[in-house]
Amino acid sequence: MRRLAESAAWLEPRLAAKPSVGLILGSGLGDFLNNVEGSMSIPYSEIPHFPRSTVIGHSGNLVSNRLGNLGFAAMQGRVHFYEGYAISEVVFPLRVLIRLGIRKLIVTNAAGGINRDLSPGDLMLITDHINLMGVNPLMGPNLDEFGPRFPDMTEAYPAEFRQLAHSVAREQKIELREGVYVGLAGPTYETPAEIRMLRSLGGDAVGMSTVPEVIAANHSGLKVLGISCITNMAAGILPRKLDHAEVLETTTRVRKKFGDLLSGILRQLSNSA
Repeated sequence: MRRLAESAAWLEPRLAAKPSVGLILGSGLGDFLNNVEGSMSIPYSEIPHFPRSTVIGHSGNLVSNRLGNLGFAAMQGRVHFYEGYAISEVVFPLRVLIRLGIRKLIVTNAAGGINRDLSPGDLMLITDHINLMGVNPLMGPNLDEFGPRFPDMTEAYPAEFRQLAHSVAREQKIELREGVYVGLAGPTYETPAEIRMLRSLGGDAVGMSTVPEVIAANHSGLKVLGISCITNMAAGILPRKLDHAEVLETTTRVRKKFGDLLSGILRQLSNSA
């Protein structure tokens, strides 16, 4: 709690606006903020106690700005459990944003498609998740200042938030899919046998992030919108091997569509603020 308070106190006077919405932008998905006028960008390396991302495609900046009546803070890149961080460190930046005032969270990721109806380049709203990471960010002493010991996860991704995203997507003629996201620890890609298992469990897409942050957000009562960019088909679906270059190539290809969708969602939230 002391480290969280120190990080929040250091950041507060340096932000462009008091944030009510937070964004966590996954692999290659944070570039749409680079040219937004009036943004304040702060490297994670300058923020006291902030963990630093070591993964290509995660630039590692906290971007603050205002859109109409809406203040927001966006993480360009995240840290992952597979990088060697404790699970409490993975959700540390989010908890700092919660201390700063966010009540809504938009969390994004690059994911592999398990459902054969998905294709690389699709955007999928997360309806629910399956936590197969083997850890939970709420393990250990409960932080009562953030939420209860046993939080309910029935509506981790509220339907009304997804409906707002669908409304924006229809206006922009963007097709949005929906599905269940499976979170694994990584960093290896899954085997074909594991993908068959995940499909039988009800998974539509798989990745190595997002689940810890959504659990921590739910613990604090935040409304969460989750968006997966399907960057590749998971192991065994297509007759080729997987690599991170394909992930980055796909996120580059959908950058404009993805940025337009997020900008539209923020405008809608600003209109209702």
